[in-house]
Amino acid sequence: MTIAIFHDLAEAQRTVLRRKRFDEMSVAPALQASLDQQWGTGTTPQAAVDRIIATVREGGDAALHELSRSIEGVDLAELEVSPADIAAAYVELAPELVVALRSAATEIERFHRKQTRQSWIDWTDEGALGQIVMPLERVGVYAPGGTAPLPSSLLMAAIPARVAGVREIVVCSPPQRATGQVSPLVLVAADITGVQSVYKLGGAQAIAALAYGTESVRAVDKIVGPGNLFVVLAKRAVYGIVDIEALPGPTETLVIADAHANPRYAAADLLAQAEHDTLASAIMLTTSAAVAQAVQAEVGRQLEELARAEVAAQALERQGGIVVVPSVEDAIRLANDYAPEHLCLLVDNPWQYVGAIRHAGGIFLGERSFEVLGDYIAGPSHIMPTGGTARYASPVNVDDFRKIISLISVNDRALRRIGPAAARLATAEGLTGHAQAVQLRLDDLA
Repeated sequence: MTIAIFHDLAEAQRTVLRRKRFDEMSVAPALQASLDQQWGTGTTPQAAVDRIIATVREGGDAALHELSRSIEGVDLAELEVSPADIAAAYVELAPELVVALRSAATEIERFHRKQTRQSWIDWTDEGALGQIVMPLERVGVYAPGGTAPLPSSLLMAAIPARVAGVREIVVCSPPQRATGQVSPLVLVAADITGVQSVYKLGGAQAIAALAYGTESVRAVDKIVGPGNLFVVLAKRAVYGIVDIEALPGPTETLVIADAHANPRYAAADLLAQAEHDTLASAIMLTTSAAVAQAVQAEVGRQLEELARAEVAAQALERQGGIVVVPSVEDAIRLANDYAPEHLCLLVDNPWQYVGAIRHAGGIFLGERSFEVLGDYIAGPSHIMPTGGTARYASPVNVDDFRKIISLISVNDRALRRIGPAAARLATAEGLTGHAQAVQLRLDDLA
């Protein structure tokens, strides 16, 4: 298997560059069979999530234990990870891996410490206006931990929250079926970031517990972190009860390569994205037909060396592609329309194009600034907008964990100046009570 090449731009826009809506995602037959067995024939993922949330709201801890048994096949004695379990996790990991996690944490924190925003008050002879910048009090981080634990995602969410000043950060991560414990990678990452609690909870039931609370899990103000389809649907269902950072969909990368791009690097970057998930998107736009062919050949060769070759092959076949375009400027235009999570510029002098880019979660400039560094250790959070939401959304950052409280202090001088306009606007809207509240004060001043 290799990756398709498109020479017809219109065809590429109808196929590989066409965005699918969130609700257009099809359910794999194996997943539907599991839903039918667990919840009844014809149950949709959303219906299953709704039932899980209702069950947790009504049953609390008992429901979480039962769902862990029935869905994850794990019988939990306790929901919260103990300090002894965390200490044991350090023993299980190679020392150099612990060092790598700490190094990543240092770089992530260094980056986010640059993002400063302070409260401010502007005093004038008419009073004062201002903003109080306030951290959220309690945040829940979801850390995937099934077949591919993602401690890096925990670091990328919890560290900006800690930098923002969040008082309490808790983590939910699914227990491994073989051990009944959260992945040691996730536990060590949680300890390094200084979170207060880790719970052995995964899937929609974890999101429900964080949103509504149970006897053991206190409700949070915001939930962040990627997850599978059920996690995403559950986050959408509880939004409004709590805040969420986004509805992260399958991960994606868009590589722009010119005639000087190294085909080996380009192929490696596409495969690094494709191995995440069978739903991942790995697309390249190139100005060179020769580079397209060379990358296609490299993908086929390098694919054979991957441990997750089957996953990557399915992703490339379903969502991957190489599109030959007339110019780098045309590629930038297509990239802005696509609004990718990751935009990689494997071109000469990539900085000259930065000003033309309007929509991307992250821009990776040049062959040494490849996406994998951003995934783990460069500094910015790798939890980035997917599915075209980079048109309006941002990567997870410190401001995700802060809120603004407005300050308004108006004296008599200001009231005389702005009060009449407020009364007129209120009257125009038919809100005479509003207008009267202004006029009473204006009359007293007179």
